[in-house]
Amino acid sequence: MAASASSMVARRVLAAASHGQEGVKTWKMLSYLVALPGVGVCMVNAYLKMTAHGHKPPEFIPYPHLRIRTKPWPWGDGNHSLFHNSHTNPLPTGYEGSHH
Repeated sequence: MAASASSMVARRVLAAASHGQEGVKTWKMLSYLVALPGVGVCMVNAYLKMTAHGHKPPEFIPYPHLRIRTKPWPWGDGNHSLFHNSHTNPLPTGYEGSHH
């Protein structure tokens, strides 16, 4: 018996739909069993490396061509830039505070 064209199309659509569901299931399992544990391992690795040693800034060398202040900044005390970070950005006289 020959199958009609419409029944062949219906079979192909149903076959593709069932194959799509298997793909979704596969990728969902890969996400839960591979990707999420991988992210967790990377987080633990970064945390352990961060706590293993402290970060020391490089020695301050007052080069004359860096941190030139011809006029004060228009905010704050005029010596700190708008996005100043006291841990990483030295002033013209050196790092701030005694923790550096």
